[in-house]
Amino acid sequence: MITETDRNWYALHVKSRHEFTVESELRRKEVDTFLPSVRTARQWKDRKKFVDFPLFPGYLFVFIHARPEEYLNVLRTRGVVRLVSSEAGCPAQVSSEEIDSLRLIIESGQSVDIYTHLSEGTPVRVRRGPLTGAAGLIVKRLDQYIFVVNVDILGRSVGVNIYADDIESA
Repeated sequence: MITETDRNWYALHVKSRHEFTVESELRRKEVDTFLPSVRTARQWKDRKKFVDFPLFPGYLFVFIHARPEEYLNVLRTRGVVRLVSSEAGCPAQVSSEEIDSLRLIIESGQSVDIYTHLSEGTPVRVRRGPLTGAAGLIVKRLDQYIFVVNVDILGRSVGVNIYADDIESA
């Protein structure tokens, strides 16, 4: 019997500027998705407007069973390029901890910066504040500490400024 615990998160590579369209199509197919996005103010000549932008352009996440028919259901969606794999033919799972930590960062409303994958740093967990429970790395830049969540399979990271006394070793 297949249960909810048999499902995993996978990174999905999509065509440029198709992230929201693909997410909508997948939701119509009743596939659980997560598209981390940030709201940014854009200025035109005649107006200023807040626009949502994907945190990882060209990518979103799907929560599916590791079965060929579910892979095909996702891959047959207009705008989808491929499931991200570390080895050919075998989609790589994204840890639930990474997804949960990304959700906490997005929901916190804090300003985020995107970093290419950071391999150095100390693994930490946030012990208080709006990001309580999030796991990631700590990086020091000049006189500020930055809490970073790596999404290994994408080779990307998201960071927010944090006080050193809000974190503890993981």
